Amino acid sequence: MVAAASLAVVAGSLVLAGPSQASDPAATAKTITGSHPSWATASSDAGAVPAAAEITGTVYLAGQDAAGLTRYATEVSDPASASYGKFLSPAAYRARFGATAAQVSAVQKWAKDSGLTVVGTTDHAVQVRGTNAAITKAFGTGVRNYRVRGKLLHAPSHDVVVPASVSRAILGVTGLTSAGTNLAKPDSVKVSSSADPSGATAKGARAATAAPADGLPTVATCSDYWGQKLAKGAPAGYTDKAVPFDQCSFYPSQLRKAYGITASGLTGKGATVAIVDAYGSSTMEADANQYATNHGDKAFKPGQYREVVDPTQWTNQDLCGGPEGWAPEEALDVEMAHGLAPDAGVVYVGANSCDDTDLLAAITTIVDNHLADVVSNSWGEIMHTTDGADVTASEIAAYEQVFKQAAVEGIGIGFSAGDCGDSSPLAAATGVNCQADTSRAQANWPDSDPWATSVGGTALGVDSKSGSYGFETDMGTLRSNLSADGKSWTPAPPAPFYFGGGGGQSEDFGQPWYQRGVVPQSVSHTLMTGAHSRTAQRVTPDISMNGDLYTSVLVGISDGADYSEGGYGGTSVSSPEFAAVQADVKQALHHAVGFANPSIYARSRVVTDVVDRQAQHSSTPLSSIADFGLVNGTLAARLVAFGEDTSLNAVSGYDVATGVGSPNLSYFRSFR
Repeated sequence: MVAAASLAVVAGSLVLAGPSQASDPAATAKTITGSHPSWATASSDAGAVPAAAEITGTVYLAGQDAAGLTRYATEVSDPASASYGKFLSPAAYRARFGATAAQVSAVQKWAKDSGLTVVGTTDHAVQVRGTNAAITKAFGTGVRNYRVRGKLLHAPSHDVVVPASVSRAILGVTGLTSAGTNLAKPDSVKVSSSADPSGATAKGARAATAAPADGLPTVATCSDYWGQKLAKGAPAGYTDKAVPFDQCSFYPSQLRKAYGITASGLTGKGATVAIVDAYGSSTMEADANQYATNHGDKAFKPGQYREVVDPTQWTNQDLCGGPEGWAPEEALDVEMAHGLAPDAGVVYVGANSCDDTDLLAAITTIVDNHLADVVSNSWGEIMHTTDGADVTASEIAAYEQVFKQAAVEGIGIGFSAGDCGDSSPLAAATGVNCQADTSRAQANWPDSDPWATSVGGTALGVDSKSGSYGFETDMGTLRSNLSADGKSWTPAPPAPFYFGGGGGQSEDFGQPWYQRGVVPQSVSHTLMTGAHSRTAQRVTPDISMNGDLYTSVLVGISDGADYSEGGYGGTSVSSPEFAAVQADVKQALHHAVGFANPSIYARSRVVTDVVDRQAQHSSTPLSSIADFGLVNGTLAARLVAFGEDTSLNAVSGYDVATGVGSPNLSYFRSFR
């Protein structure tokens, strides 16, 4: 049984029941659960923040008829419902479910009467700023300093309390704690020839050379398809037999062919894909156009690509890695979306930082203005940390309200499932894209929310010179480096976990209706700790596509420097791939899909069921060698084992490594 009330239940308790209750005399003061972080302990107390110090917070508005919103979002998304596809316009949504003028006015008046300044108001939130003294008056608790892991952070000394006059108009409160305690990261990594993953030389060169009899080639070598070139002369690894050189990094036309998009004739015409990341590249459209034409595809037509970016509002650049840290992710996302749906519109919306509030604001901009039919988010975080920087009930409630609004308007919201396998401390100890502060094995956020599509990863092998689909296995790799003398691998096989798609059972969200009958009860009732849950839980991912680091995709980027292309992997690849797939599906349907999950699970029998190749064929892991040639005078090569995704395994039917599987030609045909 789940040990404590889930965040989803807590978040649900914050939702407003009706439009007129902001002034309801029966209303009572409300405690905003989770607004006091667990790291703000008495032992770490470093004194009160000065009364005159200014602090900014965000008050999220509850809106009207929360139960009705959930009901309509469900009905309009369910292919079995009479209301399926009867989407509302943004204006109709606001009139029926959005915050009323009375609610907004009441919250603004309360804030001003408390001595706070209202610095911004949207249909979803009121942003306030004021001294600690005013914060104390408004929220019933002051803000104090805390010394945590050597850093001075601030937070409310107790959970925030809002008065009865506005309690039913308020969904939640965020932002009163120090920035940087809960920040999202991109779910992608550049393929590197360095033993350190930050190295700059990427796999993807197509230099063809025969392996010398006494060792691996000293010129970078990769295969055009799985098994094309055998790495003879390599040290023994997972088998004494020669294994293939790794496939060269894929480009979009190869992926279109492998997944049946080319055969379907679909190009995403009439659809629009939105990409959300932090900040913005200075050369995105030019880079995407050069990348497309370099690989035989069409550049964007005038007006086909748009951006919503405001550099004057960017914040937290040091904490988030700045625009240069996010530019490769942006290039990856835009180029994959355009590549797999070449006639779809693409709109890039850059959040002002990697903070959850700013990322949600970017998604909200898309939904409020209906800028797209499907949204790809290639970022995420863990929900439960060792340092108490957990995702709060207010954050969940605010995100979920916008997700449901998107569903009502016919917009699908997708997220990458993460690159750290089960996100356990064991995986984080050796994984290349993990959060070190993970407290236990867990599903990630926001992809685990039941109103989001969680896109997992696979390793794709193409077959023969035709480039047709060969196989997929779960995205999970072990990696060893070639020794300096070229005679062994370090660490010796089996190497520890290196990179893998996220997934698993959520301890925070119950099972959504669309997973019933497809996700086995043995899976939905077993938590990632191994404990039995009396209730069925949400399980991720929902669907998967290629994303493994060693079945990488080429990405082109300059961002003010010289244009170059390199290989990238991660579920950050999978997410825009699937967003493009849904754009292609819209073309087939002649109308928007909206929230994708009910349709995904209804089609679980027509997708490709991805099964771990090792379990399917032998006890020996599927492996390959990535040969980068000479780097600084030393041969750089990697021995990679596939299908080794921590405790997550790809089995027949739904599984926690790849969901229902991956899309194929039958998936597209099922929508016609």
